[in-house]
Amino acid sequence: MIPLAPFGRTGHLSTRTIFGAAAFYSATQAEADPVLDVLLAHGINHIDTAASYGEAEKRLGPWMPRQRDRFFLATKTEERTRQGARESLHRSLERLQTDHVDLFQLHNLSNPQEWEIALGPGGALEAFIEAREQGLTRFIGITGHGLNIAALHRKALERFDFDSVLLPYSYILMQNPHYAADVEALLQICRERNVAVQTIKGITRSPWHARPHTRNTWYEPLEDQADIDKAVHWVLGNPIVFLNTAADIHLLPKALDAASRFTVRPSDEEMQTLLTEQAMEPLFV
Repeated sequence: MIPLAPFGRTGHLSTRTIFGAAAFYSATQAEADPVLDVLLAHGINHIDTAASYGEAEKRLGPWMPRQRDRFFLATKTEERTRQGARESLHRSLERLQTDHVDLFQLHNLSNPQEWEIALGPGGALEAFIEAREQGLTRFIGITGHGLNIAALHRKALERFDFDSVLLPYSYILMQNPHYAADVEALLQICRERNVAVQTIKGITRSPWHARPHTRNTWYEPLEDQADIDKAVHWVLGNPIVFLNTAADIHLLPKALDAASRFTVRPSDEEMQTLLTEQAMEPLFV
């Protein structure tokens, strides 16, 4: 089974590997439903989805009448205004067939102009606070991509006391000294404030470049179980972070299998060997 850890200050003990429901982006219900058995077999108790993940919320919805109490359920919106975020949440609740989510997140807030709108007067954050007061969400988070996101998350935590953050985190990405410094500064604040830290892109091999896309992920992932083991174990080797699984249902069993066998973080020498053998490249430059 995959170990549990406190998800920040929420009071929930989440599996350190979280099901990233972007894997259901274009899935049919017949493809999605067997995944529930995979999650339950590994004890997964936390699902992360988003309004913009294609069919994902619709595919999760039929599970909720029977399984809602089993999962810490999180969704996201890319709406930046109060009205837009309010309407987005209500649509998500309808698709998810639930009267509340545990975590509602400002999704991919990595554009500085959008950041100012969302966190300013009349912005989406006002709808989030309203939703929390109404019991439609219990907690509020923020997510993002790109090399500027760790610094933006730090700035966001100065503006509002978010319960969670989400950002890219992998061995190859952390070889960028500027990004690594920003991430470490963010993690220190999260430790001090007990803010949950979710990570994405953990099994990235490289951008797709001109190669055919053979997975639903928007990056080329590692494929071999031993390689995925190293990448997953490296992420989980940081005790403050959670790993959100990749957006491909066929990679999910490999990631969960790796997480279930985690004991120690691979050495830098092992990771450098993996980097060289797999010709790994950073997703963001």
